[in-house]
Amino acid sequence: MTSELQQAKQPVSAVLAGPYGHPFHPILVTVPIGAWVSGLVFDLASQWVPDPAFLARGSVWLTGIGVVGALAAAMIGFLDLFTIPTGTPAFRTGLVHMGLNLAVTAAYVANFFWRLAGYGRAEAVGLGPLLLSAASLIVLAVAGHLGGKLAFRYGVRVADEATQATGFRPPHHEEN
Repeated sequence: MTSELQQAKQPVSAVLAGPYGHPFHPILVTVPIGAWVSGLVFDLASQWVPDPAFLARGSVWLTGIGVVGALAAAMIGFLDLFTIPTGTPAFRTGLVHMGLNLAVTAAYVANFFWRLAGYGRAEAVGLGPLLLSAASLIVLAVAGHLGGKLAFRYGVRVADEATQATGFRPPHHEEN
């Protein structure tokens, strides 16, 4: 295995970014993804229920929770980016992945304050915030695809094949 590839598999700090073969970034991204997808479901549902205020309020909270989760995931993801040698296709992919995710997070910060301005009104989520959420999720999906490329194609922060192979060996059985 090349030294550059081995470098991209090792954490900058196992305490902060997760131990070898078990990075924290993929765990943390589930918070904003789940919050923002749920928020869009709340946005859509608010269009059809007789009393949409609780869904609109819930969507504000989900948007904010997603932003906080995204910032935590971004900090750890930034540490993972440091493991990738610069000037490589993997590093360029990591930069685009990071840039898209930061743009999505900025869009959700703006969306949060947009929603906060109407917080407490007994009406469905407005078309503007709803469309911004939908568009942001589309960009998030593209960024997620690139994150998958980093892990599954380039093997960033993934254990090497020799380590992976231990999961496919039958357990040792002692005969009596």
